[in-house]
Amino acid sequence: VQLQASGGGLVQAGGSLRLSCAASGRTFSLYGMGWFRQAPGKEREFVAAISLSDGYTYYEDSVKGRFTISRDNAKNTVYLQMNSLKPEDTAVYSCAAGRFRAQAQDYKYWGQGTLVTVSS
Repeated sequence: VQLQASGGGLVQAGGSLRLSCAASGRTFSLYGMGWFRQAPGKEREFVAAISLSDGYTYYEDSVKGRFTISRDNAKNTVYLQMNSLKPEDTAVYSCAAGRFRAQAQDYKYWGQGTLVTVSS
């Protein structure tokens, strides 16, 4: 599975962005999908995950109620809708395919990151 993330950019605090992650290959629906982020000088952290096909989701506490992860298996794409963005959300966001978990080591395939910058 090859993953291509897009949709990052510069946004003011309180604004919204939608990230997309397009996957190649016919096995997309076999994987749980996750979004992770890494801010400058910080460790990579889990953001959100969605299960194979039944739509179960899981979020890191700081993004609950603001971010929504979804997937369209027909389009081999997973999305991260980010609302009420805060400066502390600034990071490089990466998508990953693997098990429906919150740990990076459970994800086998990774896409390149897309930069999200939130100005105050």
